[in-house]
Amino acid sequence: MIPQWDAAGTAAPRLARPEEAPALRDLVRAAYAHYVPRLGREPTPMGDDYAARIAAGQAWWVPGIAVLVLVEQDGMLLDNIAVAATARGQGIGRALIAFAQAQARAGGHARLWLRTNEKMVENIALYTALGFTETHRETQASFRRVFMEKRLSRPAA
Repeated sequence: MIPQWDAAGTAAPRLARPEEAPALRDLVRAAYAHYVPRLGREPTPMGDDYAARIAAGQAWWVPGIAVLVLVEQDGMLLDNIAVAATARGQGIGRALIAFAQAQARAGGHARLWLRTNEKMVENIALYTALGFTETHRETQASFRRVFMEKRLSRPAA
C-alpha cells in the first residue's frame, strides 16, 4: 500500500487513533529489528508506549506504512520515525521529515531536532543530507546518542 501524497510531495500521515496502538508498536518493532544485533539490545522506540503517545497527540500514522512521533520539547523533537521494510526506498522517510518540519513551523518552532544512536550511521548520513547538523553526542540509558537539529524559518505571518 502506497500512502497518498499531497501537492508538496509530502506523505499524508494522520494522527493515530487509540485502537491503532498495537499496529504502531508492531510496525516500529519490525522496522527497528535489524538494529538489535548491531546495538546488542532493542533500540528505545521498540519499547515505547504508543497508547500514551496517541493519547498525547504525538503519534502520526500512515496506516501499515509508517509511524512518526513528534513531541513539542525545546522546539519540535522528531522522537521516532519508522517505515515498514516493504515501503523503504520510496521516499517516505524523507517525506515524513518534510512533514515534521511543516508541523514544527506551524507550531511556531524555529528548530526540528532529533537524537539517534551513533551506530545507526545510515540515519546520520540521511539527516545530514537533509540539512540537519550535529550539535553534540552523549550517553543516555547506556546508548551513545548523536543529537542533530535543523533550523527552520518561521511561517510568514
